[in-house]
Formats: sequence, C-alpha cells, structure tokens
Amino acid sequence: MRIFTTTIACLLAIRGYCQTVISGKVVDEHRQPVPGANVMLAGTYDGASTDSNGAFQFISTEKGRNILIIRFVGYKEFNQELQLAGKPLAIEVVLKEAINELEVVTITAGSFSASDERRRTIFKAIDIATTAGATADIAGALNTLPGTQKVGEEGRLFVRGGDGNEARTFIDGLVVMDAYSPTAPNTPSRGRFLPFMFKGTSFSTGGYSAEYGQALSSALVLDTRDEAVANRTDIGLLSVGADITKTHAWRTGSIAGKIQYTDIRPYFNLVNQYLDWITPPVAIEANTAFRQRFNNNGLLKVYGNVNNSAFSLYEHDIADAGITYPYHLENTYGYANAFYRQPLSAMWSVRGGFSYTYTDTDTKIDGQKIHERDAGMHGKLVFDGSVSDQLELKTGMEVYHHRNDQDIQGISPAGFDETIGAIFLETDIYASNRFVSRVGVRGEYNSLLNRAAADPRVSLALKTGKKGQVSLAWGTFRQSPKSQFLRIENSLRQENAQHYILNYQRIDNNRTFRVETYYKKYSDLIKFDQFGQLTNNGNGYARGVELFWRDNRTFRNVDYWVSYSFLDTERNYLDTPYPVTPTFASAHNLSVVYKHFISKIKSQLGLTYSYTSPRFYNDPNQDVFNGSKTPFYQDLSANISYLPKSFLIVHLSCTNLLGRDNIFGYQYSVMPDADGVYSGRPIRQPAKRFLFLGVLITLSKDKSINQLPTL
Repeated sequence: MRIFTTTIACLLAIRGYCQTVISGKVVDEHRQPVPGANVMLAGTYDGASTDSNGAFQFISTEKGRNILIIRFVGYKEFNQELQLAGKPLAIEVVLKEAINELEVVTITAGSFSASDERRRTIFKAIDIATTAGATADIAGALNTLPGTQKVGEEGRLFVRGGDGNEARTFIDGLVVMDAYSPTAPNTPSRGRFLPFMFKGTSFSTGGYSAEYGQALSSALVLDTRDEAVANRTDIGLLSVGADITKTHAWRTGSIAGKIQYTDIRPYFNLVNQYLDWITPPVAIEANTAFRQRFNNNGLLKVYGNVNNSAFSLYEHDIADAGITYPYHLENTYGYANAFYRQPLSAMWSVRGGFSYTYTDTDTKIDGQKIHERDAGMHGKLVFDGSVSDQLELKTGMEVYHHRNDQDIQGISPAGFDETIGAIFLETDIYASNRFVSRVGVRGEYNSLLNRAAADPRVSLALKTGKKGQVSLAWGTFRQSPKSQFLRIENSLRQENAQHYILNYQRIDNNRTFRVETYYKKYSDLIKFDQFGQLTNNGNGYARGVELFWRDNRTFRNVDYWVSYSFLDTERNYLDTPYPVTPTFASAHNLSVVYKHFISKIKSQLGLTYSYTSPRFYNDPNQDVFNGSKTPFYQDLSANISYLPKSFLIVHLSCTNLLGRDNIFGYQYSVMPDADGVYSGRPIRQPAKRFLFLGVLITLSKDKSINQLPTL
C-alpha cells in the first residue's frame, strides 16, 4: 500500500511538472475584445472560451510542438504554433474579419440583381412570367420596374431617357443582336425569348459591369436554365395558336425541342382592331436546348431558335384616309448560342461561348421593295475567381462582328462590316463584410470607325446596418450608331454616356425598399447639320429619382410591388433645332403589381396598374418645336391561372380592362393643305384590349409537374 501511494504521488508530481498554463486575450482589428471565441489545441480536448473581456486561460499537459486554434463566427480561423515545455505562455491574438458570401454587401446601384449567381436576385423569371399585362414578355414585365417607362407604340425597353436601341440583351453573357420580333408601324413588338428559358434576370438601368459593352443605357443579362431533371411533354392550346415541347432528360444532361405556330387571324376576326389588316400576323417557330454536364464539372449549353413571320396591312394617308398603301413584311430569323463553363480549381473558373444572329427582312411599301439582311457574331472568353478571400478578379476578351446590307428598289445597295474587339478587367475588393468596391476598365477597338477607347467603371457599396446599404456607381458607356446611319456614313464616332448613380436599398424579411437617384450625360450623339449631313454634335442629359417597394411577407399568399420614377431629360440630336424632351420620355411613371394565390380554388390572380404622364410631341401647326403633349397613359390589366388538375392549367389574361383609349403621339402629313394646315392623326393602341386564353397540359411520369412557372 505504501508503494502504491508513493507511485501515485510521483505521477502527480510529474504531471504537475509537465503542465503548461496558456493564457491570453482575443481582440478584433479595432482592438475590441471578442467574447465567446473558442480556443483549443489541435487534436486535443484542451481549451477554453474567451470571457466578456476577450480573455482566456487553460492548462495543458501536452508537450512539444502544438497548434493553437482560435475560432469565432464571422472571423478567419487563427492558427499559431506553440512549443509547450511546462512554462506559462501568454499571447494576444488579433482576429481578422472573414468575408461571408451570405452576409457580405453587394453592389446594387443601377442593378436589379445580385452581382453574381450566388447572391440574391430581386427579379426572377417567374416574376416576369406572372406579371399581369406583360403577357409573358420580358420587356413588358421589366417596364413595371423603376427606371423604365411604357412606350406603347414600341414595346421595347426604354431606360432613363434612352431610346429602345440603347438597351442591349445578353444570353449567358453573349449578345443578342435582334432581341425583338418585327411589327407593323407604330405597334408594340415583343421579345423573341420567353422567360421560362431563364433561371435568373439581371437588369441594369446603369452602372453595369465592364464585361458588357455596346449598350448606352441598359444591359439585360439573362442566364439560361441548366439541365432538366425529368422527361415531359408540354402542350399549349392558345387563343392565338398552339405549341408543343418535348423534353428528354438523363443523369448528366437533357435535350428539349419546341415547335410553336401563331396565327392571329381568328382572334382578330373576333376582336375589333384599329389597323386595317390584309393578312394578320402568322408565324412558325422552332427552338431547341441541349445541356450536358461532364465529369470534370464542366457544363455545356447549346440553344437554337428559328422563326418565320409575315403580315400585311393597308396604311391610310394622313390627309385623306380613303387613300391606302399596302404594306407587307416577311421576316426570317435565326439565333444560335453555345456556352461552356469549367472550374479550373477550387477558386477559379473559365467560361465562354459563341453566338450568331441572322435576320432577313423583305418589306414592300406601296409596291416598292426593301430587302435588309443583318448578321452578327459574338465570341467571348472570361476567367474569374478569387485571388484571396478579399479580392475577386474577372478578366476576359471578346469579339463582335456585324454585317448589314440593305437593297432598296431603284436605289444603289448600301451596307457595312463592323468588327469590335474588346478586353476587360474588373476586381471586387471586399475590405470587410460592410464595404466592397468594384473597379473595372473596358477597352474597345472599332475597325469600321477606326477608333479605340478605354472606359473606366467604378462601384462602391457600404452596409449601413444589418439590413440596409448605400451604393455609388460611376462609369463611361458607349455604343455604335444605328445601322441606318452607318450605312450612310462610317466616319462617325461612337455615341457616349456618363452614368452617376446613388442608391439606398433595404431588404428585411422578404420586404425590399429601394431609392435611387442618377445623372446621365450624353455626348457624341448623332445629329444632322444644316445641310442634312450626319455628325456627332448631339448631346443631352437625363436625371431623376426612383422608388421601389416590394412585399411578399405582410399578407398571406400575396406578393406585390410599387415602383415610381421621375425623369427630367433633354436631347439636342437628330433633327431637333435645340435641346428638347424626346417624344418617348415621360416625367412620371407609376406601376403597381399585385399577385395573389387563392388556395381554395387553386388559382393565382394577378393585377397590374400602370400610369405614365403626358409625353411631348411635335405639332408642325404650332410655333414651338416639340411643344405639344399627349393625354396621360393609364392601364389596368389582369390575369388568372386555374389548376383543375395538377398537370392542367387554364390561363386567362386581359390588358386594359377599363378600355382607355391611350394615345402615344400624333402623325402629321409631310405637306400642308391649301390653308397651310398640316393634317394629323393620333398614334393609338392597335385595339383597346388584348385577350389571351390558354390551356396548358403537361404529360410526365410525375403527374404533379405543370407549366405554372412558365406562364
């Protein structure tokens, strides 16, 4: 017994001799204590937590080389090698803040999406598809957001004082050179691509990334869906035609094909139209999407679309409505897009692709034939990744080629070839979870105009609290003149705009509030001189304030948003004698969108109210140029989707429920009558209302799949 007691005493003495007292203090970069941090030796149970003063102390019987680890949420893990030999150790540790992708501030100035796929998108594809009045048209839905406005005779995106040509569309980063279908004069066009193709939408009303160019006012960046997960057949029986889509999926990919036939003739026979149609629009379209994933985590996307459409009508003379001129148009369109994305490492990836757009249009106006061909190619290669957890880098190169030819009967053919090469570099610098800056530059060379340019772009964002943030953006943007001008004169310069943007955004519990103010300065705009020659002597400005509120939390099964824009803009360009407000611009724009899912009757109801203040137009009978105003624009539209079966949907939508006779401007005769008066007529909607009815059927192994997300 005495031997046993002596042995235990010796062991305890040895153990006490080998113990090391480790103590210290943990602070952040501002020298403030970090309470509750976990402190431990790697591979052991020895450790402690810091107290309210950031202090810690514990005893370890380990000896020799050991690693001290300190962890705390929101900070980088701290590691330090220690030599334990029984002597007390005291250390002070400074924890550095970690950049958390879920909490980090993102750039919001001028943009209605997050800065990349990993961050929150404010406007999703289903928002576009289910917005009443938009009839599943991307531009129609985006026109309910601040910064845009209704231009009913065009139907395109008009952003912050810019015309419809200044907004460029990109699919998977690749340009679409003709994103809208052809229409009759002074009737709205529709986008060629339906929203269900896309998993996310980035709509920038200004200050967008250096990756995107040749867009003076806005970039609409659409990301297509990845591979489908199930075999299915979708059938649509529509009031304006029919379509069928077949999707085949396998473990690593999918392929889908769609054929759609559109014939407006039966509908126009039922609903009175203001236009004098000879043959209402008829179109046939086919598209396909192929997706394939590879073992190296690469993803290949290939998409193709072909379309042929035609219509004819009588144009009536302004001075004498009894005199008519036949107008016929036939358009053949093709678009192909191939995109590939490949991780290079845990931190870096490469993506790139190629797109081709082809448009062939035959127009016959009162017997005179006009043939125009437009072809464009775009290739891009981009590398992006993280240099460190505080520095992200994106760099790449791209080439555009654009060929345009026009042949007017009795006039010599005209055309041009334009090639634009570009390189870009952009960095996101995360100083902390509260502050990020994006600095980029885009360099371009235009072979046709023989001009090079470098455009800087800078964005900053600062969190003002847990839910809110302030963003600033500034940048230079340029765009080649329209094809109709380049066919005449190829010594012009590119048009130019400077964007200045200040934004505040708060997202809290599925509620979003945004307020944004901006200033745009235009230079080198196309203008005719006193001899009718094209110059770059035009200029202008646009400035305004925008508000946006979205809430899908307060009311059960309800999602709604309200947007308001104030716009003050003038331009001295084209044939204006002095700076004037463009005919497409209105000072006040208001949209209220309401969506309600009624579970008892398995239906989704949508309402959209839009208001646009009067627009200026030029009446040659008045002394002031562009001094007359239209009535205000007002529209209340509705839609409803009913699900009698899980695989069956009945969808009904109607625009302009109140039947308001909206007028978008006036046309005047070229010559005055005997009394010196120019005859005029209003530009109005083709019909007071547009009614759409569709029965949508999905055939699949899982009969719960339907087309609701594509409405």
